[in-house]
Amino acid sequence: MASFEVTLLDGAVEWIHEADAYQQEGQMTTIFRTSAGRATVDSWSVRVASFRTSDIRSVRRVEAPATAEAGSRAAQAALAHLPR
Repeated sequence: MASFEVTLLDGAVEWIHEADAYQQEGQMTTIFRTSAGRATVDSWSVRVASFRTSDIRSVRRVEAPATAEAGSRAAQAALAHLPR
């Protein structure tokens, strides 16, 4: 299952974990968890979070690492640019 990084216009970043998809619903953008094996948002999907679409700067899907070792490598790569 993936996570979504939602960056708002004011610079705030919201992380939504264990989600599969997002779509615009009227004035809101909603992030969903879908049933295992289902790739589409349908009546069985669970709404996890909603944001006013006009307040969103970006939405980025981040896949979960397959293993703890992969997660460790991903974390090291993400932190590599920081000064020591």
